[in-house]
Amino acid sequence: METSKFDIADYLDSNDMIVEYLNSVLEEGDTSDLIIALRHISKAIGMTKIADETGLSRPSIYKALSDGAKPQFSTIMKVLKAVGGQIKINPISN
Repeated sequence: METSKFDIADYLDSNDMIVEYLNSVLEEGDTSDLIIALRHISKAIGMTKIADETGLSRPSIYKALSDGAKPQFSTIMKVLKAVGGQIKINPISN
């Protein structure tokens, strides 16, 4: 029996799945988890398309979304917008 490596990008095939994934990461994860999630989503959509929509080069996006990267907030916002997301602030309920 052959197995293949799990790649979440293979399952991010609709806006609903992308939104659910991003919201889950934002609720439960940290900054590095968000960067990894944006990398997965960008891979699912296509790095060339994300590069075109952000005005950044593909190598810049790969570098910004690589393990251990600390991209500028403006880069995160550009990629987030390109993948169809936005940040919305809600009060924390106690």
